[in-house]
Amino acid sequence: METALTRLTGVRHPLVQTGMGWVSGPRLVSATANAGALGILASATMTTDRLREAIREVKSRTEAPFGVNLRADAADAGDRVRVLVEEGVRVASFALAPSPGLIAELKEAGVVVVPTVGARRHAEKVAAWGADAVIVQGAEGGGHTGAVATTVLLPQVVDAVRIPVVAAGGFFDGRGLVAALAYGAAGVAMGTRFLLTSDSTVPDAVKARYLAATVTDVTLTTAVDGLPHRMLRTDLVAALEGSGRTRALLHAVRHASAFRKLSGLTWRQLIHDGLATKHAKNLTWPQLLLAANTPMLLKSAMVDGRTDAGVMAAGQVAGVIEDLPSCAELVDRIMKEAEEVRERFRSAR
Repeated sequence: METALTRLTGVRHPLVQTGMGWVSGPRLVSATANAGALGILASATMTTDRLREAIREVKSRTEAPFGVNLRADAADAGDRVRVLVEEGVRVASFALAPSPGLIAELKEAGVVVVPTVGARRHAEKVAAWGADAVIVQGAEGGGHTGAVATTVLLPQVVDAVRIPVVAAGGFFDGRGLVAALAYGAAGVAMGTRFLLTSDSTVPDAVKARYLAATVTDVTLTTAVDGLPHRMLRTDLVAALEGSGRTRALLHAVRHASAFRKLSGLTWRQLIHDGLATKHAKNLTWPQLLLAANTPMLLKSAMVDGRTDAGVMAAGQVAGVIEDLPSCAELVDRIMKEAEEVRERFRSAR
């Protein structure tokens, strides 16, 4: 199925596996790429040296195009961009809008720039700065998310920009892909659906919690880091929502220290990144300290398998996913179902 997304990135199918921290590693990304979709490597929790190693590991597993997700506001963003360019990565995605300078540097090197946005005005801004495409995430999406549903946000953005738009938030099958195409999107991006595959390195016990969840078990909370964050409702989330602010801040400081050591950041870089986040998201200082919780709480679940001590970011689609196919099986299923839906439309004329 050829679309503006497949032509732009060189993949066979208009499907994107999003860059999920601690989840989108070399194994999942290469499996996605080999299945013909666009896999995105999550780099925010990696040192620059580990990022280069991870890119090379993906390249050793696949010859297909793939991408890397970057933090545009990171103190070492320039260094990471140079790694992508030197290693010949096809696509750079961003969770926050990259600066015009970063976009220009990447485009000059032939890297496709695809930021993720949650509002029409943000899409218009990055399009004006030269972004090649944009991923639009509606409120149904997992992790940090906005308040506008995909079905409302997507057509707004499609009408506002003249670059390919990829829809995210609420997608898991071929019916959703066809619906997104009908709205004018060039493809769909999925996180939770790719997390719940046999190629994902997320521990089995954590996957089991996702598979057991109903739609109402997926909640939106600000208790973890002060920002709207969609995740599975667990006893830990309930405890955080009921805990005092002082206790939460003490935990946040401890987790910030642990993340600094794990990521290789100096305290100066960590403070720089925190100030950038505070400015970009208009956070108070208490909220900024709470935001330091997120990487380590996610690691506790997604890497260590501690469903009791970690948080599990989840799109609302977690409540309707019931199996763990391989990436190849998933992509093949979605594309076959999409073609069947399109054929039914053609037959009904």
